[in-house]
Amino acid sequence: MGYSSICLFIFFALFLGHVFVKLEASQHVYRTLQTCQYFSSSITSQPYRTGYHFQPPSSWMNDPNGPMIYKGIYHFFYQYKLWDTVVWGHSTSTDMVNWTPHDAAIYPSQPFDANSCWSGSVTILPGGNPAVLYTGIDAGNKQVQNLAVPKNLSDPYLKEWIKPPENPLMVPADQIIQVRPDKIWRVIIGSKINDTGLAILYRNKDFVNWTKAEQSLYSTNQSGMWECPDFFPVSTKSPKGVDTSVFGPNIKHVLKVSLSNYQQDYYIIGTYNITTDTYIAEEGSFDDNSGLRYDYGKFYGSKTFFDSAKNRRILWGWINESSTRSDNLKKGWAGLQATPRNLWLDKSGRQLMQWPISEIEKLRGNQVKWPAKLLERGSMVGITGITAAQADVEISFQTTAFEKAEVLDSIWTNPQFLCSQKGASVKGALGPFGLLVLASNGLQEYTAVFFRIFKGQDKHIVLMCSDQSRSSINDDNDKTSYGAFLDLDPVHEKLSIRSLIDRSIVESFGGGGKACITARIYPTLAIHDKAHLYAFNNGTEKVNITSLRAWSMKKAQIN
Repeated sequence: MGYSSICLFIFFALFLGHVFVKLEASQHVYRTLQTCQYFSSSITSQPYRTGYHFQPPSSWMNDPNGPMIYKGIYHFFYQYKLWDTVVWGHSTSTDMVNWTPHDAAIYPSQPFDANSCWSGSVTILPGGNPAVLYTGIDAGNKQVQNLAVPKNLSDPYLKEWIKPPENPLMVPADQIIQVRPDKIWRVIIGSKINDTGLAILYRNKDFVNWTKAEQSLYSTNQSGMWECPDFFPVSTKSPKGVDTSVFGPNIKHVLKVSLSNYQQDYYIIGTYNITTDTYIAEEGSFDDNSGLRYDYGKFYGSKTFFDSAKNRRILWGWINESSTRSDNLKKGWAGLQATPRNLWLDKSGRQLMQWPISEIEKLRGNQVKWPAKLLERGSMVGITGITAAQADVEISFQTTAFEKAEVLDSIWTNPQFLCSQKGASVKGALGPFGLLVLASNGLQEYTAVFFRIFKGQDKHIVLMCSDQSRSSINDDNDKTSYGAFLDLDPVHEKLSIRSLIDRSIVESFGGGGKACITARIYPTLAIHDKAHLYAFNNGTEKVNITSLRAWSMKKAQIN
């Protein structure tokens, strides 16, 4: 996971009063951080720099840290490696699309964070004051939990932060914090004992003096290290987000962890008892790699926050590289962030739904719209009139030949493996059909995002794949294929794909957000105006495109 093995999530507690009185350890402006170890003079002309996905001007970035809204301004903090240390990069926005950069918010300045400032979270204290808990690597290279607060609360951009002398507050690893109606703050620390992953629970009433609970909030055998935990409520009655202080009969709680063993973000849905501090999982699992995931592709170290301005829960996630270290050095940068996603509980209660925030649509330019169109077997149709290297595409399919569906073998339980064996070039009955994105003129390069429909024991099974095996003629890149089973009945529900294409990243949302797959790809031919976009059907049965809309995407202001 790069440079961060520690993350925080902060829970909100009510009526705590004023808790900080000595805030004297102010940071000095760290101007030397403006010079980056990964610098490339040609960075702006590169074909792989994203047009509307967040990334800093240069260098390595990874985990999102404590995104929040304060005085109407969205703040995005992130792990940022400059020279030989890790700091909190900082940018602000009014729409989570266009971003203004600021100096690093938190950086090594004290013995308790002398060797780096790793991941953490933000909460809003009583009175509306933000507070950060973050992992510092101290002078002895131990991981400790530290506090930082704004120097000037009247500054909506929160450009300067100070560190109270009470630091460090805790000496374990990996946190989450929440505010409670019983006036007690809770923090959960992701950790492991032998190979058992667990969320260690701490409590306090003043946000400074923390006491470890006798029992962990939750644990799972053989799941390895739990990184970057997140714990938040979701409504069973409404897609609107809720603040972490909300409880009641129509509330479930989501526990998400970044599993180091798999480098994937998994989550479970369950019931949390505030009186006993116990959590019972109802959906999902951390036991193996078959549990529920936010994203079945390249997506890790994620963090959510409650957007009080629009009553929604927003998910941020780090997207790692698929190119080599030497190529990253040539580019002068590595890592970016997924599009901010709206997150809510599916009406079935079995999983979460995700969809790009609506603000991203302001970047849509010229549009192409198709009426219903038949895709004959073995056919491919070009989607022209838009900028294929930087686009937003929505397409829906329908078929009726369900009796022709291939029987799903009982051993085909791993969707990623199944997609690797049955890629876009492998003909089936109902599928593969979908999109070829970032495709070169002669199809030497393309990334396929598609469906296959199988016949299960008592229902039809939909497999969604993102096949990168032909994404680049540069074989030094990681060209792993990804897959997910879609919890959807294709007989009665719409089969749809939305893909956000942005030069070197493709985020795809299947079934209205039931499954998400993110890919990092580095074509050498399908770049700039040489990139093409197609709808295709490589199955033996006809498929109808019931709707298609596609837009060129304008460039956002990103640092």
